[in-house]
Amino acid sequence: MRTTDIVQIALYVLILTVLAVPLGRYMAKVFSGEKTWADPLFRPLEKLIYRFTATEEQKEMGWKHYAGSLLIFNFCGFILLFLLQLWQGHLPFNPQGFGALSPDLAFNTAASFVTNTNWQAYSGESTMGYFVQMAGLTVQNFVSAATGLAVVIALTRGLARKSASTIGNFWVDLTRSILWVLLPLSIIGALILTQQGVIQNFSSYLHLTTLAGGKQTLAMGPVASQEAIKMFGTNGGGFFNANSAHPFENPTPLTNFLEMLFILLIPAALPFTFGRMVGKPKQGRVIFVTMLVLFLIFLGVTYSSEIFGNPNVTALGISGPSAMEGKEVRFGIGNSALFATITTAASCGAVNSLHDSLTPLGGMIPLLQMMLGEVVFGGVGAGLYGMLIFVILTVFIVGLMVGRTPEYLGKKIESWEMKMATIAILIPAVSILVGSALASVTKAGTSSILNPGPHGLTEILYAFTSAASNNGSAFAGLNANTPFYNIATGLVILLGRYGIILPVLAIAGGMAKKKAVPEGPGTFQTTGVLFGGLLAGIVLIVSALTFFPALALGPIVEHLIMIGK
Repeated sequence: MRTTDIVQIALYVLILTVLAVPLGRYMAKVFSGEKTWADPLFRPLEKLIYRFTATEEQKEMGWKHYAGSLLIFNFCGFILLFLLQLWQGHLPFNPQGFGALSPDLAFNTAASFVTNTNWQAYSGESTMGYFVQMAGLTVQNFVSAATGLAVVIALTRGLARKSASTIGNFWVDLTRSILWVLLPLSIIGALILTQQGVIQNFSSYLHLTTLAGGKQTLAMGPVASQEAIKMFGTNGGGFFNANSAHPFENPTPLTNFLEMLFILLIPAALPFTFGRMVGKPKQGRVIFVTMLVLFLIFLGVTYSSEIFGNPNVTALGISGPSAMEGKEVRFGIGNSALFATITTAASCGAVNSLHDSLTPLGGMIPLLQMMLGEVVFGGVGAGLYGMLIFVILTVFIVGLMVGRTPEYLGKKIESWEMKMATIAILIPAVSILVGSALASVTKAGTSSILNPGPHGLTEILYAFTSAASNNGSAFAGLNANTPFYNIATGLVILLGRYGIILPVLAIAGGMAKKKAVPEGPGTFQTTGVLFGGLLAGIVLIVSALTFFPALALGPIVEHLIMIGK
């Protein structure tokens, strides 16, 4: 390993942790209704929003009402974004005169951005006008992230409350998520990115003549404003097709570091929010440490694979590990491996290198992280509520091992919680495997493959995994802009989002009604190293048992072919 890479990784982890702790405490105050420094600024605006929307701030909801409000809000956002894409040719701020998208692509994009997936089967700078980018995509970047944040806060309340019938008010949680958390962070982030050279304008594209006499078109647009929330909201949808490898989105080493920091900041802070809101900070710390340990393990594998590179390339006499193929020279191998690990640990599809060009094992780790449910920090809200599903599963398994009724935070884990947790784990897994299998045996699926053999299978597997895990990154060796893939991945995207959210809210409602059971001599402690190890083990074992056969046919066999086995 290179010393500079080690120093940067250590610095990244240190800064992330230092910032996550106070942000976690701040969010706990926001969602607990405690006073914060931001109240004088945002409280009047919040009241105005409630008055305009006729929202009863003090009226809380049961889990079914909460889920219904969430689904209605998301459905309306989906319809609006779908129509904006079909009407694009008639909308303002479209200097390039882009026309309507095809219905299947509009469906896929609407499903993608409403669910915080931001899977892009299109090239942004040659497809979307400025109005659709701002009023459609950027707006959904905010509200989809706020939806995930609202769900995890509702689950936290369900675990913290005793003998309660409500888990909060969705409209209040949504509003506070945007005003108190996402908006101020995004404004600060956008200003910093603009200062560093990320463009922010409404100009027409520039048609230039290079020094060599060639013709070149430079895309313009309001990039910095979308870039900030794209990262803070773990959305990932790029203004440009090259995403964060494009110098207009990610121009300097500092912006590269900051964008990586933006991606994991809120997900890393949420375990501390959770610990504070349930009244047991150690519970949040053990989840954070478990996430961090898994992250470092996965990063180590990805980085090592890319540093050692492809021996077949080395045999050709090409200097440099993997000949830097698919990677930005500005960022190098260390930053490419770190960014790839971060963006797939979170539900963020942003990339600063081509994942399709990673070594087989280097590409397998991003794929595996998504298969885990993106619980290694994960997306805004989605990562923590996904990890809490595994916490419930771990506690249940430990209870079976010791012959005692499983308990978490003093509440018994019973059949209802286990049924919902099982559904939440199975739905994304089934979506990935069924979708990949269907694409692998049909002409509509295989005709889009760029590379035959195991790498082609990995491209298909990655596409459906990214969709079901609401990540949005792609191997990019697959032509996904076809009616088959637009519809198939769009459906998987919806299943991957709401197939988890609804069971999570059901668990929140069930747990809120329970009374707390006093700890006894036989109570299993969920705050120590042992529990953290068990939790990490359960996460890895469940994934291995589910996806190992598919991984063995894809990246693992490709690795064996590469090394000549």
